[in-house]
Amino acid sequence: MAIDRIVDTSIHTEDSDEQIVELTLRPQTFDEYVGQERLKKNLTLAITAAKKRGETIDHVLLYGPPGLGKTTMASVIANEMGAGLRVTSGPAIERAGDLASILTNLADGDILFIDEIHRLNRAVEEVLYSAMEDFKLDIVIGKGPAARSVRLDLPKFTVIGATTRTGSLAAPLRDRFGHLYRLEFYTPAEIARIITRAARILKADIEPASATMLSSRARLTPRIANRLLKRVRDYADVNGDGIIDTVITTDALAMMEIDEAGLDPADRAMLTSMVEHYADNPVGLNTIAALTGDEPSTIEDFYEPYLLQIGFLERTPRGRRVTVKGRRHIGHEPTDT
Repeated sequence: MAIDRIVDTSIHTEDSDEQIVELTLRPQTFDEYVGQERLKKNLTLAITAAKKRGETIDHVLLYGPPGLGKTTMASVIANEMGAGLRVTSGPAIERAGDLASILTNLADGDILFIDEIHRLNRAVEEVLYSAMEDFKLDIVIGKGPAARSVRLDLPKFTVIGATTRTGSLAAPLRDRFGHLYRLEFYTPAEIARIITRAARILKADIEPASATMLSSRARLTPRIANRLLKRVRDYADVNGDGIIDTVITTDALAMMEIDEAGLDPADRAMLTSMVEHYADNPVGLNTIAALTGDEPSTIEDFYEPYLLQIGFLERTPRGRRVTVKGRRHIGHEPTDT
């Protein structure tokens, strides 16, 4: 059963307002982009060198949990390069012909951003290999005995791929990226800066203490921070004078049932079910999925990363296990060993 979660790290595509806010709050340059300092330093060097030589930047692969800014980083790279950006996703490119249509419409120096690149089908990947390496497009015209292969020249372009699962990428595709970077979770201080910047853009009056409080509940993820800020702003407009202070923030978070660690009812229910049914024993991924009613991929992509990051969950060779820290958080003292 799908759960509509405030702390879901995916964009709610059915919510047009959220998509507009998401686009509005995205930084356009490295100077505006908060966090990911190591990544920004390396990319700044690569972009400066490429521009100095009059070349395109090597293909870039960005990976890490959802909501950390992979799409935003692709947009920033395009802006810093002064290049056009074409955005698509792995599931949207169903056939090799779809990719061929996209590639032949690129201009010299353009950047092609492919989100969820691990979900490209194999036929599309085969076309992408030569396009990325040689800037050539091999297409077959006709069918049967009359079929013939034609090789077309493509403009020099850069592919930026984004994935939450590098292990699912085919090795030949992964090897064609010159830059591979993992986006890390943000620090609470960085999230507070992001919230303060977003509030300024949204023309919301927020107190520093409230930004700090929200940063501790945002799961170290900018997308969730922006979503929480928007909900708290709404609460302040309806139940207060529009100023986001600590009282308003506390009441709004209580209404959303987001606790001090950033967990929502779905997180707490999963941890509680694991402890009540299996105590200290490891639990398999499919069993956890059955307990929560979610798909195993949802557990891996949306529940696990943050719970692992804060030490509430651990992976063992036999499955997932709630840690002592996690048990205490949900009110289950660890058993004596």
